[in-house]
Formats: sequence, C-alpha cells, structure tokens
Amino acid sequence: MIALLNKKDSNFNTEFKKILKRGAMDIANVENRVKELLGAIKTRGSEAVIAQVTQFDLWNPKEFKDLILTQTQMQKAYEALEAPLKDSLQLAFNRIYAFHAKQKPKTWLDFEENGNILGQKVTPMERAGLYIPGGKAAYPSSLLMNAIPALVAGVQEIVVCTPTPHNEPNPLLLAAMHLCGIKEAYKIGGASAIGALAFGVENHIKKVDVITGPGNIYVATAKKLVFGEVNIDMIAGPSEIGILHSGEGNVDYVAWDLLSQAEHDEMASSILITTNENFGNAVAKRIDTLLPTLPRQEIASKSINERGAIIVTKDIQEAILLMNQIAPEHLEVLVENPLEILPHIQHAGAIFIGENTPEPIGDYIAGPNHTLPTGGSAKFFSPLSTEHFMKKSSIIAFSKQGIAQMGQECGILAHTEGLDAHQNAVLARLNNKGH
Repeated sequence: MIALLNKKDSNFNTEFKKILKRGAMDIANVENRVKELLGAIKTRGSEAVIAQVTQFDLWNPKEFKDLILTQTQMQKAYEALEAPLKDSLQLAFNRIYAFHAKQKPKTWLDFEENGNILGQKVTPMERAGLYIPGGKAAYPSSLLMNAIPALVAGVQEIVVCTPTPHNEPNPLLLAAMHLCGIKEAYKIGGASAIGALAFGVENHIKKVDVITGPGNIYVATAKKLVFGEVNIDMIAGPSEIGILHSGEGNVDYVAWDLLSQAEHDEMASSILITTNENFGNAVAKRIDTLLPTLPRQEIASKSINERGAIIVTKDIQEAILLMNQIAPEHLEVLVENPLEILPHIQHAGAIFIGENTPEPIGDYIAGPNHTLPTGGSAKFFSPLSTEHFMKKSSIIAFSKQGIAQMGQECGILAHTEGLDAHQNAVLARLNNKGH
C-alpha cells in the first residue's frame, strides 16, 4: 500500500528526507563497469560493440553491418501502420514541432551609438546522437521528443541508437524514425551506445557533438562519464509525478495519474500532497482497487509500495513548500484557481494545470518535451529543448571611437591582473603604434 504521511507526525521529517533522496542513483556501484565498457569501445571499436550487443541484447551480430537499421525498414514499418495510429503519430509530430519551433533562439545584433556592435550568433550542432530506450518497452514518443527539437534546430546529421533485444526491432519505433526522416540508426543499447556515439566507431559511426535521451543507470552513468568529450542533455533517472491537491475533486483522476507514473518503472515515484486527509485515504484505497487491473501490475505495485507517498498538510501553502523541495519531474496542480499559485511554484520539470490535463497528455500529444529533469534536478536542469541542439557564439565589433572611449579602462584591468601583453594590445590601438 502507498505510504500515508502527515506533516504534523513526529517522524515526518525522517520519512520526507527519504523522498528527497529518491534521485540518488547509486552510480558508484556501476561506474567501474561502465568505464570498462566505454574503454573497450574507445580502444577496440566495432569488435567491442559487437561483443557487448551479443552479451546484453541476447543475439549474435556477425559483423557491424548487422547492427544497422535501414531506411527501408523504417518506411515499411510506417506504411504498415493502421490509419488511426498513423494519424495519432502525425498529430503528435505536428504539435511537438510547433512548440519547439517557438523555442528556437535567433541570432541578434545590438548597435551602440559609438558604432560598436555586440550580439550573439546561434548555430545548430552538426551531429546529434539520440538514445532511445528499448529494453522493457519501446518508446516511439521518446524518439519524437528527441528528434524533433534537433530537426527544428537545424542539425544536419541525426543518429539514433536503441537496444533491440533478440534482434527484434520495434515496428512503431521504426515508423517514428521514418516520420522524423532519420537516416542513420543502430541496434546498440545501454552504455555501449553512449560510447559509440561519444567516441565514434572506426569508419562506421562518426562521433557526435551532443547526446540526448533517457535511459537506465548504466546509460545515465555513461552520459556522465563522456560529458566533456561531447555535450549531454541531463543525467535523468526514473520517472516521477507530484500532485498538488486542495482536497476536493475526483478520486479516480488522482489515482490513475499516480499509477500512470508507477507503471513506468519499479523505481518510479508517485507523490500526492493534499490538504484533506480523507481525500488522501480515498485515493490510497482506490489505488489498491485499480492496481490488479493493470497489465504492468507487478511493476506498478513495487513502485507504489516502495516509492509512492501521500502527504497531508494543513494548507496549500505548506503543500507548495514541500513540493518545491521535492522538485518533481512532472507536477500536476489540481487546486482552485491554479494560475494564482503558479508564481509560487519554483521547481518542476513540467507543470500540468487543472483536472483536464493529466500527465500522459504531456507524454504524447501536448507539444512540450517529455524528456525532463528527475530526482530533484529540476532545481537546476531544464526540459530538453531546441537549444540543447544549438550553440551560441558572442559577437564583438568595436569601432575606433568605441575603443578610444573604453581602452584605458580595459588596459587598467589587464595591468591589475598582471597581463601586460593584454594591456599593450589595447594601448597599441589607442596610440596607433602598429608597424
């Protein structure tokens, strides 16, 4: 049964600290193993990749070309889709594309009165690597959420890696690749995929500039270790939901929304904070009733029993304070006049407002990205966006008048730091002593 906590209980702080530590993935336990896997790929290339796929994905590729997912496979999978599913994928594609197009930063220039020009040049990265999970389940929606912002950014080369247990590609994932125009994809999973993308594999895979996409603890650890070799989006853990509730409303809505995260993963977190103890008890009982009806009952039950919680507070202000400390990946705001409390919500990956906005709407069809910071990292990470696939260059152009006005001050600062060549580089322009 889901844990029931009350803010006024004597043991509340101890139990709440456990919730706050939910994001502490034990990377130390797998780091050495991941280093071995990455090191083998860096030194032995395709030989190591093939060996690792054989070991972890339970099939035996003979040579590297066996790992390639072809555009023909993608097209056939797309064409085989039934019309309602094809239409649903297209609707999701269109809405995700439209949202991310609004995020796209632009190059800008600012012209000062003295003729100086300052600005920022925004350019897409040349090559992006997308990691799409495919172990316990395949997630075409994650392909859309990672590929579309890269397309909007203008990335010319997008490469996908996904685990393919028993060498059985997921048709819907292939169809989503076709819809996104993916030209390069490989049946490689886990830390092996991150290594192949970060270091490249001989003449088979060119190294990328950025790696995005969710994954298990091995993927998260590998991304952490290759950061600096390439850029990454974030280090994300198991999925989670927080629900702020004023204590009056539909019990079924809340119960299903909590279970929608619990069925993802045994380590997923589902947390309700309500001002009404009776409502919290009713949700707990309803969850117990609904759990046996789920196809993924075993996964959801373990998640609810070990990482779920219903917290009762004296008022909504106290509830908001606790939720800000939790900083959930997904936050549903089910209160009267939710827009009034929106300014007080400081930390959340995505905020779902009102009872007609269940979290799964954000997973698939709303438009904003569902690759979100987890484990409290919403305090310093943002959702995956178009900007993750772009980089910025500052633009500086001083006029003769501009450097005359500010050169002396620049020279003083350089001299103060003991960098006389810096000072003289500026003063040479002021004194016009060039040869």
